[in-house]
Amino acid sequence: MSVYEAIRLRRDVRAEFTGAPVDEATLWRILDAAHRAPSVGNSQPWDFVVVRDPATLRRFAEHVADKRVEFRDALPPERAATFEPIKIEGIVESGTGVVVSYDHDRGGPQVLGRATVPETGIYSAVLAIQNLWLAATAESIGVGWVSFYDAAFLAELVGLPPNIRPVAWLCVGPVREFQTVPDLERFGWRTGRPLSEAVHRETFGGQRLSAEPPAAGPAMDSATT
Repeated sequence: MSVYEAIRLRRDVRAEFTGAPVDEATLWRILDAAHRAPSVGNSQPWDFVVVRDPATLRRFAEHVADKRVEFRDALPPERAATFEPIKIEGIVESGTGVVVSYDHDRGGPQVLGRATVPETGIYSAVLAIQNLWLAATAESIGVGWVSFYDAAFLAELVGLPPNIRPVAWLCVGPVREFQTVPDLERFGWRTGRPLSEAVHRETFGGQRLSAEPPAAGPAMDSATT
């Protein structure tokens, strides 16, 4: 699978997990891809906590379910009705959780490239997540990014030290299929926008670029979830 194919096929998986665990060799290849991500000052500020204990998976799933209800109840009625059928997690079904964390102190007090843009540290951890996600897709392994949680709860759940910040819980596991249309589009929550609306020439809001496919590879769709 080419990188363009993996990008086009990648989805935020929720309901398509088979229930079978990802095997150790495949999991290690995926984590190796994540660990090869670029990072500011070569600080590699990430760590990966692999969670497979059924009791821990259930405890986190229950916490996420409570947060889902809080979000739904805060929505206007029409948006709540649209949101209700959207599945937001596959924590138990995937059988494997990977918690990606961020250590701001990794690399020492002078991290090359982070002095004026401190957010580049957390950006680096997110690049590792993207590497993991694309590698998983190439292996026909699904990934779902869960973000309905309290950070303090997740940190306590997996024993993160006080200076380590949780960035994501990723559900990882084999899937029956990858949806051709992202869930948020299928259920009417939000549609994507074309690349031509996102690219500006010289200044923001400047001349629009052509909508022609890029010469470097096949045309991409605009799906992001």
